[in-house]
Amino acid sequence: MVEVDLYLAAALGAIILLLYHYAAKKYEYFLPKPIPAMKPTFLLGNTGPMMFRRRDVSSHVKILYNTFPDFKVTGFYDLMKPIYMLRDPEVIKQIAVKDFDFFTDHTPSMTNGKEEGEVGGDSLFGNSLFALRGQKWRDMRSTLSPAFTGSKMRHMFELVADCAQSMAAFFKSEAKAGKNLEYEMKDTFSRFGNDVIATVAFGIKVDSLRDRENEFYMKGKAMLNFQSLMTLVKFLMLRAAPSLMQKLGVDFVDSTLTEYFKQMIVDNMKQRETHKIMRNDMIQMLMEVRKGSLNHQKDELDTKDAGFATVEESNVGKSTISRVWTENELISQCFLFFLAGFDTVSTCMTFLMYELALNPDIQNRLHEEVEATKQSLDGKPLTYEVLQKMQYMDMVVSEALRKWPPAVVSDRFCVKNYQYDDGNGTRFVIEKGQTVWIPTIALHNDPKYYENPDKFDPERFNEENRSKINTGAYLPFGVGPRNCIGSRLALMEVKAIIYNLLKDFSFEPSEKTEIPLKMSKNFFALQAENGVWLNFKPRKH
Repeated sequence: MVEVDLYLAAALGAIILLLYHYAAKKYEYFLPKPIPAMKPTFLLGNTGPMMFRRRDVSSHVKILYNTFPDFKVTGFYDLMKPIYMLRDPEVIKQIAVKDFDFFTDHTPSMTNGKEEGEVGGDSLFGNSLFALRGQKWRDMRSTLSPAFTGSKMRHMFELVADCAQSMAAFFKSEAKAGKNLEYEMKDTFSRFGNDVIATVAFGIKVDSLRDRENEFYMKGKAMLNFQSLMTLVKFLMLRAAPSLMQKLGVDFVDSTLTEYFKQMIVDNMKQRETHKIMRNDMIQMLMEVRKGSLNHQKDELDTKDAGFATVEESNVGKSTISRVWTENELISQCFLFFLAGFDTVSTCMTFLMYELALNPDIQNRLHEEVEATKQSLDGKPLTYEVLQKMQYMDMVVSEALRKWPPAVVSDRFCVKNYQYDDGNGTRFVIEKGQTVWIPTIALHNDPKYYENPDKFDPERFNEENRSKINTGAYLPFGVGPRNCIGSRLALMEVKAIIYNLLKDFSFEPSEKTEIPLKMSKNFFALQAENGVWLNFKPRKH
């Protein structure tokens, strides 16, 4: 018995020794590189403060960014994986735009995405535009790109505006009933985002403020419950052992929930085909894709009509392809729109309303523009074109995206060996299979690019100052060909709801409002620990 115990102890010791040796070798990656790297902790790398919830994601990224302020590129370790951090706007543009062919993908361990020649399986996330890699991503990008032009947004605007008007009408009815109008902003705008995506991407009408536990909203909320232990475990395993997780069929999102959304889209498509129903939404566009009838229109290629933050489509998105997509591959794109619409827009709106409540002068000026716009319409409904002419609205939204970018960081995956050369003697190879991070929130809050960055100041984006902004340090929707395809839709949603709410309400801090906000210590999102609570105060007309 003693011999067995000694044998087991020796075996365990050998395993620990091998593991230590393996990790130690991993942590030597940056030693021969002419750039500084943060000292890692065994097995945790530089991720420990996040894993043990001692630091929120925003603070963590800023600390990584600020550790070596004199370098354009630095290194750190995400668990045992070495990561390059790009700190300089020109380097970011070089890698993400000019040398895009070396960095075409998101990190597979983060996305579990599929490349040309791989079996895609049934994973909705793995088949989505965000997760796809290589030529398959290029083909899907150019397939979907025509669905997000200014012209298509004009057609969709009525659906978005209906949701915004319905939301404003709900709050007016609550005010008339004498109810307390104190609301948590993330919950409130998640419901708005949910209703917009339901109508725009899934072709159904839901009302998540009046029917607070409707099935579509509750299943979406469950799918995006990033705080659960199971989600955290899946996230860590997909990052640590993506190949193994793929073989085991582990997906980031619960399969029963994805099946619910998948069946909803399939049924909707069948119903439209049977009854010849036409509707200006995403499902209609995906049906056009399937028929091969969705193409770019020449007069829209260079349109920048949705505001300063809008990203332009690259030549990748404008190319013509003739690939035939499977039903599951097309449905996966609706799923991606849902993920982005449910969370990204609500995050932007949450912090934007917080800033308006804390800066009444800015809120009053924006309200004046809303009133002037309303008067100019002379009783007619708001249109997409009129909304885009609201200059101060665009300045406020641009500044909210500067200070509180919903995508805190973005990544790129090196697909072939890349020779980095800063022109000043710093040269090294970023090997195929390595990841680079673009620390959006740190760049947006760096005083080198934005004077007094903690101040919410829409004047940074006035007509005179816009030209002074370093575009490599303003990346709310990403950068290069792999930027966010839905920037126009997101900006349209945000502006439509601000317009409709600000007409009838002012926003003020309540007893529950935290000033300053304490941020939630989670891996994923920019979120206030105790919520963002505000009062809606009806305006006197």
